[in-house]
Amino acid sequence: MQKIYIASIFLIGLFLTACQQGDPNTNIDEKEQTTQQEQQADQSVPKKETAKTEEQDNASDGLNENESAKADDSTNEEDKQKEEKEIDKHIAKVEKSTGLHVVDNPESPEVYVNKQRTLPEGYVPPNLVVPDVSHYSSEGSPKRQLQKVAADALEQLFAEADQQGIGLVAVSGYRSYERQKQIYESAVANKGQEHADKFSARPGTSEHQTGLAMDVASATETAATLLEQSFKQTDAGTWLAENAHNFGFIIRYPEGKNEITGYNYEPWHIRYVGKEIATEIYNEDITLEEYFGYDY
Repeated sequence: MQKIYIASIFLIGLFLTACQQGDPNTNIDEKEQTTQQEQQADQSVPKKETAKTEEQDNASDGLNENESAKADDSTNEEDKQKEEKEIDKHIAKVEKSTGLHVVDNPESPEVYVNKQRTLPEGYVPPNLVVPDVSHYSSEGSPKRQLQKVAADALEQLFAEADQQGIGLVAVSGYRSYERQKQIYESAVANKGQEHADKFSARPGTSEHQTGLAMDVASATETAATLLEQSFKQTDAGTWLAENAHNFGFIIRYPEGKNEITGYNYEPWHIRYVGKEIATEIYNEDITLEEYFGYDY
């Protein structure tokens, strides 16, 4: 009986020990569940960090876009100010009595005068010399004169023309304010205001007063055909139109551009602006007005 009792106690002990160890499959499931929870926890951290990073990136992009927009606005404003500054370039003042814009660079080869832009009152160009070329006017006439930079270029142009068998003659260069006033008033009296304004500049607005312009003719022309549009058909007129830019001159009032320049076609009137500008104007087939792009 005592043996049976001891055996029973032993079996009960074994049973309790087995219960404490539990089901092996249950332990595996618990481990897997724990592992999955750990993985989910690990995965959840990057998601939060990614979301935060995306928010930061979006915020940064927003700042960059704002900064870019501000930069664009600033650039546009600078361009606008630059454009406005360019429009006012080389204007000293506006005459109240006439509304004409007075240029501030009358001595420059790039000076630009027309019906809206005038030279300063009493202006006389410096360094006036007589170029060593054939002249139509009598010796000692002011019409023979040009600013030295233009006179030197004219000598080179005439020399090249002569080598090409083209005879040129200088007709009229520098013209004072007083002389231009006489010419303009005479044109108005003889042919009327409208006609005068098409062919003759009002005093102060003439390119001849700059000392940078010269009227040129063929050496074979007579007084009757001098400074006529028929000069275009002569060998001299053709050569001049095709080669003047190589020496820094332009045909100042080209054909078909009178609505822009304000003057009828003058194939004889050449103006010194320098080789770079002259070449661009020739290649682009534009006027001095179009080159500078001013409204006046």
